[in-house]
Amino acid sequence: MKLTVIGCGDAFGSGGRSNTCFMVEEGGCTILLDCGASAPVALKARNVDLNMIDGVVLSHLHGDHFGGLPFLLLDWQFHQRRERPLTIAGPPGTRERLDAACEVFFPRSSQNAWRFPLEVRDLALEQRHDVLGFAVNTVEVVHQSGAPSTAVRLERGGKVLGYSGDTEWTDALIGIASGADLFIAECYDYARDLTGHSSFATIRRKRELLRAGRIMLTHMNPTMLQRTAEAAAEGFLVAEDGLTMTI
Repeated sequence: MKLTVIGCGDAFGSGGRSNTCFMVEEGGCTILLDCGASAPVALKARNVDLNMIDGVVLSHLHGDHFGGLPFLLLDWQFHQRRERPLTIAGPPGTRERLDAACEVFFPRSSQNAWRFPLEVRDLALEQRHDVLGFAVNTVEVVHQSGAPSTAVRLERGGKVLGYSGDTEWTDALIGIASGADLFIAECYDYARDLTGHSSFATIRRKRELLRAGRIMLTHMNPTMLQRTAEAAAEGFLVAEDGLTMTI
């Protein structure tokens, strides 16, 4: 399983980082795990062939995690002239919120007759789903977004990727991370546990409960970005835009 960090920034682009978007490649399939507002630009900066993206899996419905989709959909429609099917899967409410976002940014665009087969799926929580050959499980976490915010577990080819999404600490993360080859953990602040967000202090304290092979920290604000060397010295991976690794 190959992971490329397209964007690992917070909602405010702290440190000049792009909004959250991870590209996962396995078994001849390419998906995006989240697709924040700046993801279309970041994907093109990385010379990603947009037509080779088979699907998008969303953790939650905040603009810095799904706001790039209205722009990508129109790019695929009018510029890329996509013909390959596309699957978008996310928490309950994804279809409704995506249509609303399209209408806000580009009125009447949600009514387009897409030139490519488009499937938008709402994933029921705590169930195993097949999304383009990936086994996907989601659990609700603690982050207000107007719909369930979720942590996501992807499995394919004998490899497991866990992702916290945005959340303060919740024991729901333990099952998502347990046995994962890589667990991507939101680490917004260095010391403070803000509402709906976690901190390095908490992740450090809860580390042994997660039982993942490796833990990567992402979605960092300036207080955490100033301390990434400390995290790396303790054996955490630190996400960087453009980082590519094999899981």
